[in-house]
Amino acid sequence: MMIEFLMKPVRLLGSGLAMTVCVALAGASLAASPGESPWVGETFSKVRLVSGSVAGMSDGQMIAGVQIRLEPGWKTYWRMPGDSGVPPTFDWSGSKNLRSAEVLYPAPHRFTDASGTAIGYEDEVVFPVMVTPERLDEPVELKLNVDYGLCKTLCIPNQANLSIELPAHAAGKADDPLLSRFVDLVPKPAETGKLPALGGIEAKLDSTKPELIIDANFADGATGTDLFIEGPGGAFVPVPKPLGPVQNGKQRFVVSFASPAEAAAIRGKPLTLTFVSDEGAREASVTVE
Repeated sequence: MMIEFLMKPVRLLGSGLAMTVCVALAGASLAASPGESPWVGETFSKVRLVSGSVAGMSDGQMIAGVQIRLEPGWKTYWRMPGDSGVPPTFDWSGSKNLRSAEVLYPAPHRFTDASGTAIGYEDEVVFPVMVTPERLDEPVELKLNVDYGLCKTLCIPNQANLSIELPAHAAGKADDPLLSRFVDLVPKPAETGKLPALGGIEAKLDSTKPELIIDANFADGATGTDLFIEGPGGAFVPVPKPLGPVQNGKQRFVVSFASPAEAAAIRGKPLTLTFVSDEGAREASVTVE
């Protein structure tokens, strides 16, 4: 094993100021195992592509994953990052034999401090990628340019270029435990009789202090309960705040808008509600009038 120490310029963003410093990164140069790209060391994190197979894949479908490991205390963001931060972006334009690459997002967590609430992940996250090839009998060469933000006391943008080859006819192989674990964390569509679920919603958009009151139903004994909301196309909606702990499987949340104009912007628009708990996560779509 060869240890390489790199002096990497980093642009730090925080408190309205930007400054450039050099951060020493220790990166281990290790040969990648089959089905994995080499790790790329980024600021306070590292990232790679992985591939494998999970249950339920069709013959024409492949799966990969964007794996990010974070140093202690650092966090990265969900597709709706919360009060600040930036969501990750995935550019697959350099790939070969690729018809589509759908990135899935595991259920996130909230992180609250004096500057507000961020929504995302700590320690490690894998974003599963459902891959559809142009030609089923040929391998897919995935090339990814990924941008993702990290935050601790300051927020830092990161970028990496990754590549991996997915062999043809990968479906039917043994399940990959890493990919399977994070696929299971992706919220499922809302389904009648399945929890978590929307219990009810009350809109007070015409009030001088406009808000939404949302009741959520969770499985008995569920922990880690939470709710996140997105507007159409990922448009910002204020982060819901719990109005108390979950009791008997029920929990109430409030979305407080900064102004009547901000509240009016969601009227008649589809909202995506993501209900999260340790018993599973589900997404529901609602339109508020």
